[in-house]
Amino acid sequence: MPDKYHTGTKDEHFDLVSVLYHALQSAACCETYLSDAEQAGDSASAVSWMPKGLLSVRDFTQFFQEVKSQNQNLAERAKQLLAQRTEQLVAH
Repeated sequence: MPDKYHTGTKDEHFDLVSVLYHALQSAACCETYLSDAEQAGDSASAVSWMPKGLLSVRDFTQFFQEVKSQNQNLAERAKQLLAQRTEQLVAH
């Protein structure tokens, strides 16, 4: 099956590189999201009338930290698979 991007690269190689790129990009974006949540917390902390039961800044920062961590793990796994595949190709 011809690859849909016509890159001349095998699909599995392109796919691994793409997953690696997007996982790293997402992890980097999460830094901005974490900063945004922390800044929102600074302004929200002055609001004493905020009803209980609403999502806290901690909920948001924890979520974005989890997303960042998961994407870092996916990027590491993609790098490992790409390295293993490269070793296999060099060995043959």
